[in-house]
Amino acid sequence: MTARSTSSSVLSTSPMNPADISCDFVPHALTVEQAFDNIISTVIPLTTTEHLPLREAFGRVLANPIIAQMDLPPHRNSAMDGYAIRFADLSADQPTHLPCVGKSFAGHPYPDALTEPACVQIMTGAVVPDGADTVIMQEHIQHDGEQIIFPASSKQTFGQNIRHPRDDVSAGTQVLPAQTRLNAANLGLIASLGIGEVSVLRKPRVAFFSTGDELKNVGERLGMGDIYGSNRYPLYGMLRKLDVDLWDLGVIPDQPEAVEKAFREASQISDVLITSGGASVGDADYISQTLQRLGQVNFWKIAMKPGKPVAFGKLGECLFFGLPGNPVSVMATFLLFALPAIKKLQGLGTEKPRELSAICDVN
Repeated sequence: MTARSTSSSVLSTSPMNPADISCDFVPHALTVEQAFDNIISTVIPLTTTEHLPLREAFGRVLANPIIAQMDLPPHRNSAMDGYAIRFADLSADQPTHLPCVGKSFAGHPYPDALTEPACVQIMTGAVVPDGADTVIMQEHIQHDGEQIIFPASSKQTFGQNIRHPRDDVSAGTQVLPAQTRLNAANLGLIASLGIGEVSVLRKPRVAFFSTGDELKNVGERLGMGDIYGSNRYPLYGMLRKLDVDLWDLGVIPDQPEAVEKAFREASQISDVLITSGGASVGDADYISQTLQRLGQVNFWKIAMKPGKPVAFGKLGECLFFGLPGNPVSVMATFLLFALPAIKKLQGLGTEKPRELSAICDVN
């Protein structure tokens, strides 16, 4: 549920002055819209590219548009199994008998042209012989020895069941724009054009960790007051769907030196650092303090629930998201703020989350 700001003034989206922030200072909360705009205006899309074999490009984002260098289909071919004929050879009101002079299979075209009343057996995808202009479906003919009996032309259509060059794609046209995330259908289209390699944007590098002396890794023995650190698992799952390079830095203890070391190391290897926990106002919550000392704090409180204690800023060129420690809050704030930022970083543009009105039935 989003809480609307009661202030009539618009908060600045510029970075906060570190001198204005201390561990006991709570700035005015940004609205969800203000926080979203602040984040998106800070993100600069990646421009570094990689050249990959087509099979390795699944899920990657195109750096350049795909331009067809050939027509699709490249030649006239049959859309059905049947017989290729000249439509003018059919009688208008009675069946027509035509000799079958050959076959045209996919990859094995009939070599000659139809220049007299005759037919060629043809399979789906096979080249339509020169001179033929119509394909009659297999189901619509009858056999009479070596003759093929065709229905009257009044029951057929000139040019039927033939696919022509450029019906799908014309050479020189753009078939996929830049900033397209390549799916299975895209790969098939590109392969059909004979393109074996594509230029894609490099993957964003995302590091993440949780903070808290009470957190234990799954499989470790719990002591009094300990809990298992579960937030890294939904973060990992959501990030995996984005096709990014991931570094799970584990659990960092609530110690200023340990948090600072993790910040410095992560900012050197990643484009985005995401933390869970430690972004509130408690004495042992060192995330915002470390961010203001080492980097740039844009904000660290949003007027929403769940998810109020969210810190955002930069560590050099590395985007930073300090998400809450509550499991529901960490997923909600990731989807609302970190996800759109990473997508923009990937070159996929931005799309604001949809807003729906709802009535809360609890206080």
